[in-house]
Amino acid sequence: MHIPDGFINAGTSAGAAVIAAGGVSVAVKKTSDYMEDKQVPLAGLTAAFVFAVQMLNFPVAAGTSGHLLGGALAAILVGPWAGALCVTVVLIVQAFFADGGITALGLNILDMSFITALGGYALFVGLRRVLPKQRWSIVIASGIAAGVSVVLSSLAFFVQFTVGGNVDLRLGSVLAAMVGVHTLVGVGEGVITAATVGLVLGVRPDLVYGARDLATRLELKPQVRTAGGLS
Repeated sequence: MHIPDGFINAGTSAGAAVIAAGGVSVAVKKTSDYMEDKQVPLAGLTAAFVFAVQMLNFPVAAGTSGHLLGGALAAILVGPWAGALCVTVVLIVQAFFADGGITALGLNILDMSFITALGGYALFVGLRRVLPKQRWSIVIASGIAAGVSVVLSSLAFFVQFTVGGNVDLRLGSVLAAMVGVHTLVGVGEGVITAATVGLVLGVRPDLVYGARDLATRLELKPQVRTAGGLS
């Protein structure tokens, strides 16, 4: 999913960089408005986790491979704006190690940070509204939202390529390849995201931003020792 230098023309890349910079500025302000002190360490751990798992590629089809994007996962754990910032930090670090181009950084931030975090979280919220207010529904909603967010990211790339692609490829072929491959990648993304959210919910549900309305109900009740044992 990382776009290399020169794949999209300079004008489109520059425009994306301006939009991404504005998005980061808004995200910083929004995050400072809602993030609690107890969530700050989780944000750091989330960024580190996304960085680590993005280094692991898994085979998809026809010799291609994919990796976790992590935007929806980060958004569900620490909120959409903070989640976008977590992935943005990861992408900036990766760009200096030739994983995604420096001149394409704005494009990659839009596709892999803001599209996945904000788009994925919007879908997650929509699913939460129609599903029962239970722990399992949060896990299911997170998995579906994460999977779809990967496809949304691939569609965003297709729009960028349509506007300013520097490579002579048929648009129909690019669309079919991107959506097809990333639908499969999305399955893996959904499974990993659902498993991770479920794990955090089982240990510290109060730290999951997307489940803050159910945090009290999901917290484990302390066991009370009575004369007859535990109750």
